[in-house]
Amino acid sequence: MSEVSSVRNKANQAGAVAFQIFCACIFLGMIGLVFLNAVLRYCFNSGYPPSEEWARFLFIYITFFGAIEAFYRKKHIAVEIVVDMLHGSCRKVVNIIAILLTLFALVILLHGGIAYVMMTLDTYAIATYVNMSIINATLPIMAAAAIILQVRDLITVIRTPASEFKKVEGIDLSELQH
Repeated sequence: MSEVSSVRNKANQAGAVAFQIFCACIFLGMIGLVFLNAVLRYCFNSGYPPSEEWARFLFIYITFFGAIEAFYRKKHIAVEIVVDMLHGSCRKVVNIIAILLTLFALVILLHGGIAYVMMTLDTYAIATYVNMSIINATLPIMAAAAIILQVRDLITVIRTPASEFKKVEGIDLSELQH
């Protein structure tokens, strides 16, 4: 059993590194294009319009793929002050409700994202003539990935005994009033 988990951990680490390299390449490409265009404008008083469009596309990609990374690492914005004061079954139920509400919102986002991609199948960018559905596909991709991650979290929470949901120590609401 330990060999299987070791192989799984190595595969997860390799996937995480590949994803980080992918995001780094997108980010560096965006920075490079913006820098190149700034140099061209400064030195030659003329930019290269497709570079602005490509930089915008890469910014869209890094935003949505960064959201996937935030969901995966649980580094997204969350307000947990009330949940941290709960423990046991109460905390487990609140966590399940929160995940279900998040899944509901993500399903709506996925549905709307797919509809938006379908509407832009015949739309092309002005400077690069890239089909905008390729650019807009990042929204449903992010939503689908987040749904998968949330379903995984839901299964984990459901399988975890309520006794393991502990109250976070050191929370004092009187400190918030000052």
